[in-house]
Amino acid sequence: MGWWGRVGVVAALVVIQACSLTKPVAPPVGSDGRQEGVASWYGPGFHGKRTANGEIYDQYELTAAHTTLPLGTRVMVTSLTNGRAVEVRVNDRGPFVGGRVIDLSYAAARVIGMIGPGTMPVRVEVIGAPVAIASRRPAPPVVRERARAVEPAPAPAPVVAKTPVAEPPPPAEPRGAYTVVVATLSDAGKAEHLRSRIALKFPDAQVSQIDVGRDRYYRVHVGPYAYRGIAVARAELVNRFGYPAVIADETR
Repeated sequence: MGWWGRVGVVAALVVIQACSLTKPVAPPVGSDGRQEGVASWYGPGFHGKRTANGEIYDQYELTAAHTTLPLGTRVMVTSLTNGRAVEVRVNDRGPFVGGRVIDLSYAAARVIGMIGPGTMPVRVEVIGAPVAIASRRPAPPVVRERARAVEPAPAPAPVVAKTPVAEPPPPAEPRGAYTVVVATLSDAGKAEHLRSRIALKFPDAQVSQIDVGRDRYYRVHVGPYAYRGIAVARAELVNRFGYPAVIADETR
């Protein structure tokens, strides 16, 4: 083989190696607000840390990380393996593993049955734009006083014993709308069957219809409840009954 032949072989090997090092790229979000690809989930290692929008990450909330969607966007994530779906709010950036389209919280991954496999093919659909947050009021300007002559301090006043004042009670838990979500399904018959099963123990179980573009989903849930503590207690009972349950804050 001549010198030019050896140069050609080396160049080909360099090209092949460069191609093998190229990371897979996630498909972009379409003009219809849809995206399909592989989802993953993140939990214990990030629990309690700050997310991209400044919140503290709670693996038990229905949230997700996405690379491009505006923070605060609400999306429906549907498993292309089992048809289960979950509605989440984007509050973080990621995933940063090549080719993956979304990182779900532990709670969201549990709803669609992704905890065991770790990853799953999904469809992501935008269902709500982020809510604008009012900017903080500017701090008042600092007024500097002119220097004054130092005068002798007056004699201290006699100390008068005061009657102890009782401490105010702790603030009450704010009211809200907390729903215990059991499942979100694309099949109305399966959703109604699940509701009827859960209603044997929880009479307030119901099915809510959610339209996302040309698709329709049916969310099986219990509640809502005015206080998160009540919703947490009810979710624990649903779990004991043998069904996964996560708490959704309908006010966010």
